[in-house]
Amino acid sequence: MRIVVLDGYLLNPGDLSWTELEKLGEVVVYDRTPGEMIVERAAGAEIVLTNKTPLRAETLACLPELRYIGVIATGYDNVDVGAARERGITVANVPAYSSASVAQLVFALLLELCHRVGLHSGEVMNGEWARSPDFSFWRTPLVELEGRTMGIVGLGDIGQRVARLALAFGMRVAAVSRTKKELPAELAGVEQVSLEEAFARADVLSLHCPLTEETRGMIHRDSLRAMKRTAFLVNTGRGALVVEKDLAEALREGTIAGAGLDVLSKEPPAPDHPLIGAPNCFITPHIAWATHSARATLMSGVVRNVERYMAGVPENTVE
Repeated sequence: MRIVVLDGYLLNPGDLSWTELEKLGEVVVYDRTPGEMIVERAAGAEIVLTNKTPLRAETLACLPELRYIGVIATGYDNVDVGAARERGITVANVPAYSSASVAQLVFALLLELCHRVGLHSGEVMNGEWARSPDFSFWRTPLVELEGRTMGIVGLGDIGQRVARLALAFGMRVAAVSRTKKELPAELAGVEQVSLEEAFARADVLSLHCPLTEETRGMIHRDSLRAMKRTAFLVNTGRGALVVEKDLAEALREGTIAGAGLDVLSKEPPAPDHPLIGAPNCFITPHIAWATHSARATLMSGVVRNVERYMAGVPENTVE
């Protein structure tokens, strides 16, 4: 069976192995596939794996032998699932493989906003501490998290993990979910509130909801003005949840105190992206998912999904 991986580099830049997948068929791995080469490379394959390479209706129409699309991710908005269903093509993703890593980066971004570790370390390395008349100095306000409120939008696996960490820091947690969640005992302290209440109460607002027509652009000029001027925004969800020019304006005007982002609406961004260079804004290049542990789990999940499809009992299918 022919298996084509259209964009395998980010999953496995060389520190993992394709061996288990290769046991299942004839495997061809491409690091990246430009749009004009998708059909050529996927031609004749029953199984195609994609991370971000788009598989739209017009592309699927040119691949009559394709029967299975394995998404090397949790999100699958790069696949026209409706067109795949019409053609009898199974689509499967890998849920929850990076939840711990994403929650960890939420707090890496948040703690940078609170303590500006990079800035202060740079000051020391530049000799500012050696020249200081005092045993201590700081260039920015330092923020303690205990007793502050973490607003979490989205109470799926990642949102719940972020809530656990917030509670461990002694924070209050006000969370927003489309439907009221039955939470485990260790999250008994989580208060479920409306989105408007989360905007008003949060000292930190962390986004973990899916990107839908309802959530697209949910962080905009008015919602930012509803937040505290001392509040931080953290987004490790989807870039398009935020109207980025409005956030840049809010940071310049001091409407909120800072932002930590791992995602943008277009990745990679243009050099003149409005948030690049915005004050008190830290942006990482979509790395929350990419720890070695998370990618190893993702690789295992991709292989298992293919195995289950080949056995006639597909798992993690999406509709």
